[in-house]
Amino acid sequence: MHIHILGICGTFMGGLAALAREAGHKVTGCDANVYPPMSDQLEALGIELISGFGADQLSLKPDLFVIGNVVTRGEKFPLMEAILDAGLPYTSGPQFLAEHVLQGRHVLAVAGTHGKTSTTSMLAWILEHAGLKPGFLVGGVPQNFGVSARLGEGSSFVIEADEYDTAFFDKRSKFVHYRPRTAVLNNLEFDHADIFADLAAIETQFHHLVRTVPASGRIVVNAREEGLQRVLSRGCWSDVQRFGARKEESGTLRARGEPQAFDVLRGSLKVARVEWSLYGEHNQLNALAAIAAAEHVGVTPEQSAAALAEFKNVRRRMELRGEVAGIKVYDDFAHHPTAIRTTVNGLRRRIAPAERILAIFEPRSNTMKLGAMKAQLPWALEEADLSFCNQLGLDWDAKEALAPLGAQAHVGADVDALVAAVVKLAKPGDHLLCMSNGGFGGIHDKLLAALAKR
Repeated sequence: MHIHILGICGTFMGGLAALAREAGHKVTGCDANVYPPMSDQLEALGIELISGFGADQLSLKPDLFVIGNVVTRGEKFPLMEAILDAGLPYTSGPQFLAEHVLQGRHVLAVAGTHGKTSTTSMLAWILEHAGLKPGFLVGGVPQNFGVSARLGEGSSFVIEADEYDTAFFDKRSKFVHYRPRTAVLNNLEFDHADIFADLAAIETQFHHLVRTVPASGRIVVNAREEGLQRVLSRGCWSDVQRFGARKEESGTLRARGEPQAFDVLRGSLKVARVEWSLYGEHNQLNALAAIAAAEHVGVTPEQSAAALAEFKNVRRRMELRGEVAGIKVYDDFAHHPTAIRTTVNGLRRRIAPAERILAIFEPRSNTMKLGAMKAQLPWALEEADLSFCNQLGLDWDAKEALAPLGAQAHVGADVDALVAAVVKLAKPGDHLLCMSNGGFGGIHDKLLAALAKR
């Protein structure tokens, strides 16, 4: 079958393209913005990429069009209008995945506002290390695998389960399509202000996911999250494994020790010890979630801990892009205020007290562009020594939002202005932490080049 994917360079749709190609389908696709790591992966697979959404792509005559949720009705997407006018067959990415990849598999779905990609990668690696040869689809590139998706040979399939909507013609959350047997509910905060009116609306979608888990399935839930407790209180028909409690709780998995070296306890009983390279309490909680989910398919906590000792995390998660004259430049996917705060805190715990963090970010997600969480930015950035924000594309005033930070905050009209401001103030020993859920205008290479020139 020949499928043509609209919006192919998104992390989800790019992974779907890789799976379809591996399954033997002919795959082509189009998108407006192409940037690594997904563009590199698609080109390596020999998948033809077309720039833009021109109606002339109908001449490819695929058997099926697969529509990404970036696509909307109207003049911006003439190809979609042409598909509708011609009455040609189309479906959403999640629906295609459910029908052609997930059917008959033991699906382990990882949901949550934060940490989905890291936890999904951990879980896939644990199952791989245990010899289960899982399939997976991750919203990033796990360094243990080097690809974001594969079919796998075993019965298990691990998937990052996003609560964002499916397509312009299907406003349910993507994860409702996946029908997991093991569902991880990692955390729950307000996000995606462009499609959800409030937190209660997101909780409703999470409960739709809970409704799809069979009685023989398992729901792995963060014991610290009040929103998730409200979700389960609406009705739950499956086994529940809680994790992350701050004090002893019967049957609950929790951690004792520092994030880089900790015991895993079930109640008061030690069941494993994790010693690994990741920092931050958020990653400790992600590890507990992955351990609990893996146990549902027969992997012991001890086996999981051994796998995590070799876990390398995901590209764009505190990824060191280069160093010039003692100044390090990092790339990170953080874009929600809580994720920004957690990322800055994780780096702060790694570095010497005298070393500085220069937090450089762009509010690029739809939620941040709308300004729905701009008031939380000073809180998110308070552990950084200096903060730099890209104003480009915002309808709200970043200087005004960051005013509580005083002289610590700097705003640039565009990426080049931001680079100039950072290079002027950076000094040896600094850590330049670039945070965005997009390519950020190639800021990492621009910073390294400008620092070298200086």
